[in-house]
Amino acid sequence: MVQTFFTEYLVAQRALSPQTVACYRDALLLFLHFACRQLGKEPTTMRLADIQPNLILAFLDYLEQDRKNSVRSRNLRLTALRAFLKFAGRRDVASLHCVERALAVPMKRFERPMLNYLTRAEMVAVLGQPGESWSSRRDHLLLTMLYNTGARVSEIIGV
Repeated sequence: MVQTFFTEYLVAQRALSPQTVACYRDALLLFLHFACRQLGKEPTTMRLADIQPNLILAFLDYLEQDRKNSVRSRNLRLTALRAFLKFAGRRDVASLHCVERALAVPMKRFERPMLNYLTRAEMVAVLGQPGESWSSRRDHLLLTMLYNTGARVSEIIGV
């Protein structure tokens, strides 16, 4: 079911970006490793009924306490797990009750910091004039492209 989730659902049906698919992959890998240790089962023998709310909550605590993940990272991992559970609940109707209980685990609230943006004058000061070296001109071009296009770093790297 995990393989179908990634190949058919995320890639073919939802057409999610490779970065999102990789994020979901990492979250499910972390969860499966954690669940294997907690349940004493191999991933191939696990069933949807094994994914109980207390297991998910223990996993989320593990992310925050042991792995030192922020609340945002924790919530992203929970989002990936929820997406899989919703998909699995549609495929395995017999486990729907267990899936619904697992989906009831809430996101954790957090303080959203006030976002500040650079003014045009501040951005011009950051960009400045490129130096004489090749790396200085490269960095100037890269920062200018990021500013002018509003692209993400991963998108610029892809270019």
